[in-house]
Amino acid sequence: MFAYLIFLLAYLLGALPSAFLAGKIKNIDVRKHGSGNMGATNTFRVLGPLWGIGVLAADALKGGLAAYLCWLVFGPWGGIAGGLLAMLGHSFNPYFGFQRTGKGAACGLGVIVVLIPEVTIVALMVFILVVFVSRYVSLGSILAAVTVIIMAFVFQEPLAYKVLALLGASTVIFLHQSNIKRILNGTEAKFGKNKGE
Repeated sequence: MFAYLIFLLAYLLGALPSAFLAGKIKNIDVRKHGSGNMGATNTFRVLGPLWGIGVLAADALKGGLAAYLCWLVFGPWGGIAGGLLAMLGHSFNPYFGFQRTGKGAACGLGVIVVLIPEVTIVALMVFILVVFVSRYVSLGSILAAVTVIIMAFVFQEPLAYKVLALLGASTVIFLHQSNIKRILNGTEAKFGKNKGE
């Protein structure tokens, strides 16, 4: 019975607001600057590159740790449940009234690094290429998420990890709806600018 508490831990790990905490150290509320999103990209814009990289690493770490701990206890299906719960906690944070606080990309990165690393390599390559060419971090995240789904089938991953790819990547894409609209409207901020995400 107590073993199932690992899933609550995974959710609470995902909810750790690394961007908000980084902002508190700098006496800046990241929710009130830039895009207002508590993610690595907005942190990069508002607090600077080092803080953005730190938040990216922290968000990936909490997702990866949540997935790994649940995998240790319950195997692959436990791992995907823990990873998805971490993404849910990150994106709809209980410490902030379950408001939308993130978009799941960095947290999801940590999850797939742990559970499907070979897929991660290809997705990261796509992300880097897209951001380098377009300078849209959001577009890179969206296309990397699509790549995760495709490569899970190309690499013939076990069913559990195909489910993870479908649910996790679909969540990331769904949470980027506003970005998709801004890209189509030509109003999405490019990397290095100070508004939008």
